[in-house]
Amino acid sequence: MQHSTVQGHLVMNLVVSHELSFRLPVDLAYEADDPYAVRLTFHLPGDAPVTWYFARELLLDGISGPAGEGDVHIRPVGDELSEVRIVLHSPDGDALLCASSAPLIAFLARTDRLVPMGQEFSGRDIDAQLADLLKGRENAG
Repeated sequence: MQHSTVQGHLVMNLVVSHELSFRLPVDLAYEADDPYAVRLTFHLPGDAPVTWYFARELLLDGISGPAGEGDVHIRPVGDELSEVRIVLHSPDGDALLCASSAPLIAFLARTDRLVPMGQEFSGRDIDAQLADLLKGRENAG
């Protein structure tokens, strides 16, 4: 049986200031049913977990160069590409997280084995979705 979910676990640093940061456990998840998205869940001490969804491609692009235009920005730190910086913008404020690139790259490689980049929806999937849409339209009319 093929698994339809890829999960990963790592520790990120939540940067409060130049002098202060906290280590946070982070769960990564990728599901074949939602092939474009990656889910990051941060476990904050004494608070409910916080979950963010963003594009798998954004994470991939951000490991090697600056990426992101909306609420999530990812970029490598330094020339060695061994660390990434993730900035999350929300109405409640911004969060700056730093993480090693290696576990993120390993996670992305596992997602690529489940659903190869660029093949998130095969032609058959698109045909099935179109048929479902047309069927719904016939029933509505």
